[in-house]
Amino acid sequence: MAKSGFAKEHLKSFIERVERLEEEKAALTADIREVYAEAKGQGFDTKIMRQVVRLRKLENADRQEQEAILDLYMSALGMRR
Repeated sequence: MAKSGFAKEHLKSFIERVERLEEEKAALTADIREVYAEAKGQGFDTKIMRQVVRLRKLENADRQEQEAILDLYMSALGMRR
């Protein structure tokens, strides 16, 4: 019975930690949304900003590879950049 009580408390602890992290994540998501809204209000294109953020997360070699493939595809479709 003692093990069952321990497992229950352990599980409850994990659940509560996840719930706190979900709350923090929601707050951060709202903060990020506010930053993009502010940038949009200043005339920046938020879709492009999101692309830049995504690209900055990539390693330089991965980014260059993606850009080369994009150029290849666009060239093949007559959409040279």
